[in-house]
Amino acid sequence: MNVDRITVRGGKPLQGRIQMKGAKNLVTKAMVAALLGESPSELRSVPEISDVRVVQGLLELHGVSVERDGDTLRLDPANVRTAHETSINAHAGSSRIPILFCGPLLHQLGEAFIPDLGGCHIGDRPIDFHLEVLRTFGAVVEKLPSGIRMTAPNGLHGAKIELPYPSVGATEQVLLGAVRARGRTELKNAAVEPEILDLIAILQKMGAEIQVDTDRTIRIEGVDRLVGYSHTALFDRNETASWACAALATGGDVFLEGARQPEMTTFLNVFRKAGGAFEIEDDGIRFWHPGGDLKPVVVETDVHPGFMTDWQQPLVVALTKANGISIVHETVYEQRFGFTEALVEMGARIQIHTDCLGSHACRFGARNYQHSAVIAGPVELHGADVVVPDLRGGFSHLVAALTAEGTSRISNVGIIARGYERFIEKLETLGADFDVEG
Repeated sequence: MNVDRITVRGGKPLQGRIQMKGAKNLVTKAMVAALLGESPSELRSVPEISDVRVVQGLLELHGVSVERDGDTLRLDPANVRTAHETSINAHAGSSRIPILFCGPLLHQLGEAFIPDLGGCHIGDRPIDFHLEVLRTFGAVVEKLPSGIRMTAPNGLHGAKIELPYPSVGATEQVLLGAVRARGRTELKNAAVEPEILDLIAILQKMGAEIQVDTDRTIRIEGVDRLVGYSHTALFDRNETASWACAALATGGDVFLEGARQPEMTTFLNVFRKAGGAFEIEDDGIRFWHPGGDLKPVVVETDVHPGFMTDWQQPLVVALTKANGISIVHETVYEQRFGFTEALVEMGARIQIHTDCLGSHACRFGARNYQHSAVIAGPVELHGADVVVPDLRGGFSHLVAALTAEGTSRISNVGIIARGYERFIEKLETLGADFDVEG
């Protein structure tokens, strides 16, 4: 997307119907998984987002043929090869996805390279644990000025691993490394998000042997070979929650085609408590503001099946319209309330605290992290000039501009395209009043 800035004239309710494609947090990992197969894979419902383009480019650098037909990708790893370090560095940019290439590339080529990693600045997201997992599997890790090089002189072998926190990225790393490792891998305290279970479904289609227990333990029996898969990606839960909150904040009514109830249950409960209305259909979910005052809520983010951390930013905007005091306690990322500074400039009454203001203390308690937000409402936001800081915070600024009185100019909106497919077109479909600039 070549748009750098949009000018939004707020106060117009969003109304209409838009489609939710495959989840950013699943599709990019499924593309990497195709490296493990001996035959081509087909992935459907792939969104047109910049993160997908980055992963496609990295795969092509490593010799994977990627063909796109509509929202379907065909990935053929028949000619996998080592890529030049400079090319990887140039193409990866700020993406953190290259770290997940390591296991598959070590299986296929016996070596892998990753550049210095970026991503959204929302908290500590170290790669040290990823590297330790790969060492445990038998990889030799060498830190270079240009990045990190890994080799597996004796191949990878299974291991017993326990995560200190049920990290999605670390769980993905273990899965992609263990499925073709020699022997058995046991992963305790694993993440069990729907996107993780969908990735496991893909790996099982490829021939992997994976068991998920009710106590967050995943057991993988390594196999000698995997084949390609055919799969339709799980819908994007984060995009669904974002547009639902946009409808609530603007007093609108939107139908999100492709969204499903089971994966949104926790969000739906909070949406209803806040005064929103929804209706479940076979082909999607309708979200709307039914009129009257919105209600304050107390929310704590958590790993699945808790309230997702990526859901809280757009919700905070809607809660500025609630009649009373709302509290959001962030327990997943310690620096995720930076986006509220722009909201305060737009008239929101939000205070950020270092105390755990939820129902229980979390791992950030007593560590001086500003990880609890108190939102007082209702307030009328007003237009402002805003620079997008990160993906989810940026979409929340967009929601704030849509609901504000007057005009807002939002810069650096290209970041939003990392995870929101054709969001400019969707704004047009839903009747938003805005102009775009290159």
